Amino acid sequence: MSDHSEHPEYGYSEADVQREVTELQQKSATAARIFDLRRIIGALFVLYGVIVTITGLTDSQAAIDKAEGVNINLWTGIGMLALGLFFLAWLWLRPMTPTAPPETEGERPPSQ
Repeated sequence: MSDHSEHPEYGYSEADVQREVTELQQKSATAARIFDLRRIIGALFVLYGVIVTITGLTDSQAAIDKAEGVNINLWTGIGMLALGLFFLAWLWLRPMTPTAPPETEGERPPSQ
């Protein structure tokens, strides 16, 4: 095989292939950030925590007495909010670092 950067039998150049690979890597990194589990878990816990906390704040005395005097909805909601905020803070403080694909034999820089 020759060292030409153009592949006439396929009609593309090495630059075209490299540009396409770079675009796919960027799209993959964006998708990984969007679907990071910390974001999903944190958002769900915050959402449900808000709902359960509001329920706890509006509970009747009969519902609290039913739980042996503990406003379980309020405390569970606060705990869920705290956990959800922990996940979101973790995401914000330690963003996911993209992993580089393994190098193939031809891509390694020459040794010195």
